[in-house]
Amino acid sequence: MASPRLEVDAVSVRWGRQEVVRSVSFRVDDGEILSLLGPNGSGKTTLLRAIAGFEPLAGGTVRLDGRDLAGVPPYRRSVGLLAQEPALFPGRSVAENIAYAPLLQRRAVSEVRALVDRLADLLSLASLLDRRPAQLSGGERQRVALARTLAARPRLVLLDEPFASVDVEIRAVLHAEFRAALRDFGATAVHVTHDRDEGLFLADRIALLFDGRLEAVGPPADVYGHPRSARAARFLGYNVLATTDGPVAVLPEALEAVAPSPGERTYTVRASGPVAERFLSVLVGDDGARVTLRSDHPLPVATVVALRWSGGVRVAADDP
Repeated sequence: MASPRLEVDAVSVRWGRQEVVRSVSFRVDDGEILSLLGPNGSGKTTLLRAIAGFEPLAGGTVRLDGRDLAGVPPYRRSVGLLAQEPALFPGRSVAENIAYAPLLQRRAVSEVRALVDRLADLLSLASLLDRRPAQLSGGERQRVALARTLAARPRLVLLDEPFASVDVEIRAVLHAEFRAALRDFGATAVHVTHDRDEGLFLADRIALLFDGRLEAVGPPADVYGHPRSARAARFLGYNVLATTDGPVAVLPEALEAVAPSPGERTYTVRASGPVAERFLSVLVGDDGARVTLRSDHPLPVATVVALRWSGGVRVAADDP
C-alpha cells in the first residue's frame, strides 16, 4: 500500500482544560479529497488549524508525506489554507493575486503566466483577471482564493467552510468548479463543512466528527447509507424512530402515513407544505419525537397517523 499524503494519528487539542479534539486518527491518500463533516462546534475547524500548524497538539502526530510536522511552523509545511473569508490582496488584480506565490517561488514568468491562464479557465476567471477584489462577488473572490492557493502548489490543501458566505444559488456551481479544479491539479485536500450535501458531493471519503471524536470514516455512500448512531443518522437527514427492537433510522421519503391501529404509536401532523416537486410534512409523536416525511401529497394539519416504512437502518441509541 502506498504511503498516505497526510496522516493524522491520535491527535488531541485542548483549550485550557477543555479537550476539543479527542484522539482523532485518519489518513488522506495522494490526490484524495476528504470531507470532515459534523455540526457546528464539533471541532472540525480546530482540527484543520492543528493540521496547518496554527493550533498546538495536546497529543498525537501529524505527518505529511511521512514527515512529522511537530515543530514545523505553518509557513514551512507546504499546506495551503483556504478559509471562509478569502483575504485577497486588495491592491492587486486577480491575475496578480494568483501569480503572487509562484513569482515568490521564483518560477519563470512564462510559466507563471501559463499557470494563471490555466487556473482562470478552470475557475471561470478569464474575464476578471484585471479586476481588483473589491470589484468581485463573494463567489468570484472564493474562486480567486482557490486559484491563488493551487498556484502555490502546496502538498496539501485545507478548505475551511469555503462556501459559507456565498449565496445559496451559486453554491452548486462553485462545488462543481472547486471539485474539477482540485481534480485537475491532482490536489490532496481536507475539506471542512457542516453542510452534509456539500460534503457528500465534494469528497472521495467522509469523516464524521461529533464533540471532537471521529465516529466514522469511509466513502460517502457507505457513511450516508449506514449511519452507526442515532446522532449521526439525524445529522445525515434521517428520522430516528423508536421500536421494540431499538432505534431505527429512516429517510423522510421512505415513510408512509397510515391510519393508526389500536395501541399503535401515533404522530400528529403539525405542518405540511410543498418543497420542490413533493410535500414536506412535520409530525410530532405521542412521545414528543419530531419526524419529517416527504410525500406526493400534503397531509392535513392535526391529522393523527401511524407510520410505515421500507428499509431502515438499526442504529445505536444516543448516550444518556
